[in-house]
Amino acid sequence: MRSDLIPKLSAFADEKSFRGKGPLSVALVVTDHARKSGLPLDPETLVTERQGQVLGLGKSAVQAILQRHGVVRVLAAEGGRTSRGSMGNMRDYVAFLNALVDDGELDLDQIESFWIGRVKEFFAAKPLQIRLDPSKSLRTVLRHVLEQAEARQRDAPGVQYAGAVMQHLVGAKLDCALGKGAIEHNSFSTSDQQSGRKGDFFLGDVAIHVTTSPGEAVIERCRENLDDGIRPMVVTRLRGLTVVEALTENLGLTDRIDVFEIEQFVALNLYETGRFAAEGRRASLADLVTRYNEIVEEMETDPSLKIELRA
Repeated sequence: MRSDLIPKLSAFADEKSFRGKGPLSVALVVTDHARKSGLPLDPETLVTERQGQVLGLGKSAVQAILQRHGVVRVLAAEGGRTSRGSMGNMRDYVAFLNALVDDGELDLDQIESFWIGRVKEFFAAKPLQIRLDPSKSLRTVLRHVLEQAEARQRDAPGVQYAGAVMQHLVGAKLDCALGKGAIEHNSFSTSDQQSGRKGDFFLGDVAIHVTTSPGEAVIERCRENLDDGIRPMVVTRLRGLTVVEALTENLGLTDRIDVFEIEQFVALNLYETGRFAAEGRRASLADLVTRYNEIVEEMETDPSLKIELRA
């Protein structure tokens, strides 16, 4: 592996603005051409017969390259093919690769890995998106956000996007229902044990535990709550409900712990605060997203956890 390649690739990417989905798609496909055809490349051989597009630039080709690296998210629906700057980007990148050949600094595996890293950064930097589609249930709208977080988590193992999104959605929901200041917020990485908290949130005599994958540790925290005279509540995904039921049944705690599925937990509140009217639901969802983003801004260092509300 050449240590001097990365600075040159980074400088090229910054100078030519190879950041968006179009330029990144071009970089991946042209690198693949170089792998198959060898270098130096002639840019004229990478132009379609109609002279309007980069040869082989399309969704299937780009996704095939990404999947070799375990990335399953779609970079661009057209693979960057419809980008107006794709031809210019292709010529710039071919010139860059050919210069590397002249300098004897070619390592296509390292180059491809560099662009894969930039694709992952691109995915991570984009905010999650939420759209209030009148034809969809509110639970479906919320589920789509959580599915985006889970997809991002698959692309960046070790980063618990889904858990963070769930925690702050619940926090935002509680703030919208009870008013700011009613509960304490923490970063997702702050554990109950580290902070001495009774749960992710504590109101009155209720400790709320928000979890994507409930396990024995969560149930043990609930048992501790009960021992302290506190009523535990678990908020989880749909698939987590049966897990909690099985764990609590084994410990004889089935009748003592309230368990809610997060989509229902948040959606019902949106109906109530929106007074069950269409315009009210839109306003309630906007308020939820606004408060959620405020919490992320204050508690987290990763801006990609934010949610963009789209009309």
